[in-house]
Amino acid sequence: MEGFRFSKYEPPKEGTPFDKLFDLFKEVLLHTSGDVAESLSWMNELDRQYGMTTDDYAMGDFIEDLKKKGYLKEDAEQVLQMTAKTEQDIRKGALDQIFGKLKKSKQGNHSTRFTGNGDEMGSDRRPYEFGDPPESISLTDSVRNAQVNHGIGEFRLEEGDLEVTEREFKAQTSTVLMIDISHSMILYGEDRITPAKKVALALAELIKVKYQKDTLDVIVFGNDAWQIQVKDIPYLQVGPYHTNTVAGLELAMDLLRRRKNPNKQIFMITDGKPTCIKEADGYYKNSMGLDRKIINKTLSLAAQCRRLHIPVTTFMVATDSWLQEFVEEFTETNGGRAFYTGLNGLGDLIFADYERNRKRKIR
Repeated sequence: MEGFRFSKYEPPKEGTPFDKLFDLFKEVLLHTSGDVAESLSWMNELDRQYGMTTDDYAMGDFIEDLKKKGYLKEDAEQVLQMTAKTEQDIRKGALDQIFGKLKKSKQGNHSTRFTGNGDEMGSDRRPYEFGDPPESISLTDSVRNAQVNHGIGEFRLEEGDLEVTEREFKAQTSTVLMIDISHSMILYGEDRITPAKKVALALAELIKVKYQKDTLDVIVFGNDAWQIQVKDIPYLQVGPYHTNTVAGLELAMDLLRRRKNPNKQIFMITDGKPTCIKEADGYYKNSMGLDRKIINKTLSLAAQCRRLHIPVTTFMVATDSWLQEFVEEFTETNGGRAFYTGLNGLGDLIFADYERNRKRKIR
């Protein structure tokens, strides 16, 4: 039997100068909404203040390496832009930063506590019951039971001899992530949109590498709501918008209506109350207090989601008591969940609730 082997301790390598700068560059790109020129300007300013480069490896060398390694490209007007390789690397970095190192598993790996007509054969056996599919019958075990119960002189197989193999049910989940891009998401000197983007990127990468049969749709909502692609998330910017939560919920429900998965859920990241709805003659807006006309329309959609078994989990990145009053009423109407969270814990909460909701049983 082999015991322990001891060797000389070697501290982990700190990485190349490029690696150190690249990690920071990706973070800056999220804050500048993918503006490469502005990001490089920030990097130069940080270099002047903190001396991040050396005479052997200066900022110009870093930019050249970004081009050589395929992270930056020039358009027809010789303006530097991110490549798809950079976008993918940002998603992976967000996943690692927020959710930790996750091992890649099989497609559709959503085990539940319930057994039934699932995707994969399990190891448990049980007596046959009326309605069990013929392909689930374990012939070897059933024949053995017949021989034990009736002897081997004259073979006879009866219903009581049959055994079936349990199947492990694999749940598939469809998720819509709603991101508030109203002006308040960057108001009062606090950047709330960048953490929201980072969470969206991490969730997209999580589903891509671990739950490949799940679906994720990302929508943004301000005065209106529209769907964006995962590749568009790093470029997302806040606009001079009010908060039309109704439009976001309507679009989310429409997207989920097209999905065939039984498990459906909505995650909503916002920092404020609904302040806008669209009417036939234009927009009705009111940023002062809780306007019951807007609130009642929002609650009506919350109730509709509940009837369709679509829980809405609200992540409120603000702690004002009157905002919590709206969230509590919305959550009670929908039967979902609500979190009043700081920006640092946002990713952990979304991941935990994603895992929780995908295991729920739809009745």
